[in-house]
Amino acid sequence: MNDNKLRFDEKRLKAMAGIPLLILNILAMIAGIVLFIFSIIWLADGFPGALPLLILCSLVTFLICPFLFAGFKLIRPNEALVLTLFGKYYGTLKDDGFFFVNPLVSAVDPPPAGAVLKVSAWAEMNESGKQKSGTAESKADKRRPTNKMSMKTMTLNNERQKINDKLGNPVEIGIVVIWRVVDTVKAMFHVDDYVEYLSIQCDSALRAIVRMYPYDTTDEAEATTGSLRGSSQEICVKLMEEIQAKVDVAGLEILEARITHLAYAPEIAAAMLQRQQANAIVDARNLIVEGAVGMVEMALEKLSDRGVVQLDEERKAAMVSNLMVVLCGNRDAQPIVNSGSLY
Repeated sequence: MNDNKLRFDEKRLKAMAGIPLLILNILAMIAGIVLFIFSIIWLADGFPGALPLLILCSLVTFLICPFLFAGFKLIRPNEALVLTLFGKYYGTLKDDGFFFVNPLVSAVDPPPAGAVLKVSAWAEMNESGKQKSGTAESKADKRRPTNKMSMKTMTLNNERQKINDKLGNPVEIGIVVIWRVVDTVKAMFHVDDYVEYLSIQCDSALRAIVRMYPYDTTDEAEATTGSLRGSSQEICVKLMEEIQAKVDVAGLEILEARITHLAYAPEIAAAMLQRQQANAIVDARNLIVEGAVGMVEMALEKLSDRGVVQLDEERKAAMVSNLMVVLCGNRDAQPIVNSGSLY
């Protein structure tokens, strides 16, 4: 029941123009100062009358006008300001310009722009055991933004992860995600930190997708299911859909997801390279044998048709054996010339 109360929609706030009210507020402060000075002068000259009331009005002006300055907000293009009034959601300013809102409202601070870098630095620290000076975490602190939320298209470059593929082989894979905030209310109030939430959901979705595919396929029956190396476009589409389904609650839109790094883990990379080399050698040998058999068959047919030499079955077998050795060997053949007899 409490969860339903939190599920409220974004309210687009239409604020008043700030420039005219700023000018009026400054003029009111000047008028209050002038009124206070003349009230003191008149009081000294012996004209009490309504002077105490004028002094009171000038003092009230001194208190109210500076307080009104808290209601002026400057919004740049592709920025938003989420406002609350006494703990309740008040509205969101999305139009760029200079506006005046209720001075009692307060802006909600979004997560720092470097939160993703902090997550990456934390992962790097876990792998290496220590964190280098001047890493992303210190840079993230320096880049801590104001209380305005960015609506720009942003990039999340997730660190490389070691994940087991469908066949159980450890694979190192990294992705880049293009995203933006589309619902400020969900981003600010439905999740604790929407940037860190996105990074964690990207890791989760990546693991779920990678475990569905092998790194590479060699069997024709398995080739129809796709692979990480051969079906990158299909995997990127599924990855984007998977991440989008997970971050809808945070009011984020995933524009694109791409694989930036894909390789076997170092502990099996050498073995897998030997396997690939062996497959390449076998494929090359198959092609060589097929070509050699065709050439031997053509040679026997040409010799028989032109009547160059008559060979019995035993001599044909010897000739086929010699030709196959010459055509399929890795080195050049060393012929032996027989000039004494036919055989």
